[in-house]
Amino acid sequence: MERSFSLLRTFLGIPFKSVFQPSVIAVRDKTMGKNKDKGNRGKASDQKSQKAAEMSDSPSPVTRDKSGNVLIKIIAKPGAKENRITDITSEGVGVQIAAPPVDGEANTELLKFLASSLGLRKSDVALDRGSRSRQKTITVSGSSLENVDKVLCSLCES
Repeated sequence: MERSFSLLRTFLGIPFKSVFQPSVIAVRDKTMGKNKDKGNRGKASDQKSQKAAEMSDSPSPVTRDKSGNVLIKIIAKPGAKENRITDITSEGVGVQIAAPPVDGEANTELLKFLASSLGLRKSDVALDRGSRSRQKTITVSGSSLENVDKVLCSLCES
């Protein structure tokens, strides 16, 4: 045991007692560039700049295709207590679905919820892409882009 400490002393080139003193360790960490606050500050500033980028001219998750139908990007969250819209970001509209993700039950419930929320028939709302994924694209026919956007925003706020 003593031999390993003596090797440590010779390797570091400092007296044995000063290796285990907290003030010396703290000074060594600062001089070696191991500043703990630096990593946290970087993450916070990155989050602020990311939120600012999202708020300024971010693309909407509600768009129009070539044939005039409205496309909605959905981020589905199945297995919730109730159906509701949680948030609207540039990536998609977050929707909690009160059905398990088994045998297409959540997809069926999602289409029913969106049709009733938009005041449309179930046949006017169809799943375009993402039948087995949480990220889906829903095609809405028979409604305008502005109307769909307004309804989704009002449901998200309530």
